[in-house]
Amino acid sequence: MAEVLVYVDHVDGAVRKPTLELLTLARRIGEPVAVALGSGAEATAPALAEHGAVRVLTHDAAEYADYLVVPKVDALQAAYEAVSPAAVLVPSSAEGKEIAARLAVRIGSGIITDATDLEAGDEGPVATQSAFAASFTTKSRVAKGTPVITVKPNSAPVEAAPAAGAVEALAVSFSEKATGTKVTARTPRESTGRPELTEAAIVVSGGRGVNGAENFSIIENLADSLGAAVGASRAAVDAGWYPHTNQVGQTGKSVSPQLYIASGISGAIQHRAGMQTSKTIVAINKDAEAPIFDLVDYGVVGDLFEVVPQLTEEIKTRKG
Repeated sequence: MAEVLVYVDHVDGAVRKPTLELLTLARRIGEPVAVALGSGAEATAPALAEHGAVRVLTHDAAEYADYLVVPKVDALQAAYEAVSPAAVLVPSSAEGKEIAARLAVRIGSGIITDATDLEAGDEGPVATQSAFAASFTTKSRVAKGTPVITVKPNSAPVEAAPAAGAVEALAVSFSEKATGTKVTARTPRESTGRPELTEAAIVVSGGRGVNGAENFSIIENLADSLGAAVGASRAAVDAGWYPHTNQVGQTGKSVSPQLYIASGISGAIQHRAGMQTSKTIVAINKDAEAPIFDLVDYGVVGDLFEVVPQLTEEIKTRKG
């Protein structure tokens, strides 16, 4: 069976959930070979092996932390040349998409970004995508070279499938461009204790109907009762009610959780583009004609200031 390269997103050896989802998809089209780079790369092997990686290629060097993107592209290209894979899978983060695009250019291959599903095809992997602001669902495949595919978080289940996970050192030679852009400082992001927005299984978002930054505590309370991430519409972000880092939409972050709850959000196409691939969508809005209701699985026509607190209390009661 052909091998499939999977780029590992990890923090000091702790593998992030989107990578484990990629391993599930990779097993559909071949044998996963993981590529782990930077500090703690070898420590990723047990988790990767548990989820199906037959081999784990590792390399650590200061360049991965000191410089932007290009050293990682050099390493992924080295892995590509060593393995000759049937496909290369990368998580659809901002950095992941840049790495994938640069790799595709280098190896002369086509690229598919933000895939939401992947299946084997007679002429290569077939990816499912949402196109034109999520108005259409398409199936496509790369017609030239080795497919390079980035996959959105929450597109596949995390499934245990124990494999050898043999750790192998990857030989990497950095190009002259690898040290072209240096990281001069880092500021740790303050933790809210909530899941990462793009990776969360449940997202609760607030929009213009929240009517002020001071009222976002209502949205946060519901999110905390569910163990969810908090999102916001562009209107709420532009008004300064919530940070831009939490914006969901075409000009914000794209999410695809198992459950998406939209409170006080009208459902403009800009917002829909960032959450339309969610598995189950619930909307709470006092305007029965709001466009969001054309999209939802469940809709509540009512005042969010009455509905959301009641929902929060009911969830807490049921959780005991």
